[in-house]
Amino acid sequence: MNTETQINQRLAELNPSYLRIENESYKHNVPKNSETHFNVVIVSEAFNNLSLIKRHQTIYGLLSELMKNPIHALALHTFTSKEWESQKIDNLSSPECLGGGKK
Repeated sequence: MNTETQINQRLAELNPSYLRIENESYKHNVPKNSETHFNVVIVSEAFNNLSLIKRHQTIYGLLSELMKNPIHALALHTFTSKEWESQKIDNLSSPECLGGGKK
Protein backbone atom coordinates (compact mmCIF):
# COMPACT_ATOMS: atom_id res chain seq x y z
CA MET A 1 0.00 0.00 0.00
CA ASN A 2 1.46 3.37 -0.96
CA THR A 3 2.16 6.08 1.60
CA GLU A 4 -0.54 8.46 0.36
CA THR A 5 -3.19 5.77 0.85
CA GLN A 6 -1.90 5.06 4.35
CA ILE A 7 -2.03 8.77 5.24
CA ASN A 8 -5.57 8.95 3.89
CA GLN A 9 -6.71 5.94 5.92
CA ARG A 10 -5.20 7.24 9.16
CA LEU A 11 -6.56 10.77 8.77
CA ALA A 12 -10.04 9.38 8.05
CA GLU A 13 -10.27 8.99 11.84
CA LEU A 14 -10.73 12.78 12.00
CA ASN A 15 -13.81 12.53 9.75
CA PRO A 16 -12.62 15.31 7.45
CA SER A 17 -15.08 17.23 5.30
CA TYR A 18 -12.17 18.00 2.98
CA LEU A 19 -8.83 16.23 2.66
CA ARG A 20 -6.14 16.80 0.07
CA ILE A 21 -2.90 14.86 0.23
CA GLU A 22 -0.25 15.87 -2.27
CA ASN A 23 2.97 13.95 -2.75
CA GLU A 24 5.51 16.73 -3.29
CA SER A 25 8.53 14.47 -3.37
CA TYR A 26 9.13 15.28 -7.05
CA LYS A 27 10.04 18.82 -5.95
CA HIS A 28 13.01 17.50 -3.96
CA ASN A 29 16.31 15.79 -4.58
CA VAL A 30 15.02 12.25 -4.05
CA PRO A 31 14.80 9.19 -6.31
CA LYS A 32 12.01 9.13 -8.88
CA ASN A 33 8.64 7.88 -7.52
CA SER A 34 9.64 8.63 -3.92
CA GLU A 35 6.99 9.09 -1.24
CA THR A 36 8.83 11.19 1.30
CA HIS A 37 7.45 14.74 1.15
CA PHE A 38 3.74 15.44 1.58
CA ASN A 39 1.47 18.46 1.78
CA VAL A 40 -1.83 17.88 3.60
CA VAL A 41 -4.84 20.17 3.67
CA ILE A 42 -7.50 18.91 6.06
CA VAL A 43 -10.79 20.40 7.23
CA SER A 44 -12.35 18.75 10.25
CA GLU A 45 -14.67 19.62 13.10
CA ALA A 46 -12.26 17.59 15.26
CA PHE A 47 -10.11 20.74 15.24
CA ASN A 48 -12.77 22.88 16.94
CA ASN A 49 -11.29 24.51 20.05
CA LEU A 50 -7.81 23.11 19.32
CA SER A 51 -4.78 25.34 18.88
CA LEU A 52 -2.70 24.97 15.74
CA ILE A 53 -0.07 23.09 17.73
CA LYS A 54 -2.66 20.65 19.11
CA ARG A 55 -4.05 20.06 15.62
CA HIS A 56 -0.58 19.23 14.32
CA GLN A 57 0.15 17.03 17.33
CA THR A 58 -3.07 15.12 16.64
CA ILE A 59 -2.02 14.46 13.05
CA TYR A 60 1.54 13.54 14.05
CA GLY A 61 0.05 11.07 16.52
CA LEU A 62 -2.05 9.43 13.81
CA LEU A 63 0.93 9.29 11.44
CA SER A 64 3.65 8.49 13.99
CA GLU A 65 4.74 5.22 12.35
CA LEU A 66 4.93 6.81 8.93
CA MET A 67 6.86 9.79 10.30
CA LYS A 68 9.70 7.44 11.28
CA ASN A 69 9.81 6.10 7.74
CA PRO A 70 9.00 6.83 4.89
CA ILE A 71 7.81 10.41 5.52
CA HIS A 72 10.66 12.90 5.66
CA ALA A 73 8.67 16.15 5.44
CA LEU A 74 5.03 16.96 6.11
CA ALA A 75 3.41 20.34 5.46
CA LEU A 76 0.13 20.66 7.35
CA HIS A 77 -2.75 23.06 6.75
CA THR A 78 -5.50 22.37 9.28
CA PHE A 79 -8.88 24.08 9.40
CA THR A 80 -12.29 23.85 10.97
CA SER A 81 -15.18 24.14 8.51
CA LYS A 82 -15.84 27.70 9.65
CA GLU A 83 -12.19 28.70 9.12
CA TRP A 84 -12.11 27.01 5.71
CA GLU A 85 -15.25 28.81 4.53
CA SER A 86 -14.20 32.23 5.83
CA GLN A 87 -10.68 32.27 4.37
CA LYS A 88 -9.81 32.90 0.77
CA ILE A 89 -7.24 30.18 0.22
CA ASP A 90 -5.73 30.04 -3.24
CA ASN A 91 -2.50 28.10 -3.00
CA LEU A 92 -1.35 25.87 -0.19
CA SER A 93 1.34 24.05 -2.16
CA SER A 94 4.92 24.13 -0.98
CA PRO A 95 7.57 26.07 -2.91
CA GLU A 96 10.13 24.28 -5.03
CA CYS A 97 13.06 22.85 -3.08
CA LEU A 98 16.25 24.89 -3.44
CA GLY A 99 18.56 22.62 -1.48
CA GLY A 100 19.90 19.12 -1.57
CA GLY A 101 21.90 19.64 -4.74
CA LYS A 102 18.84 19.73 -6.98
CA LYS A 103 19.33 21.88 -10.07
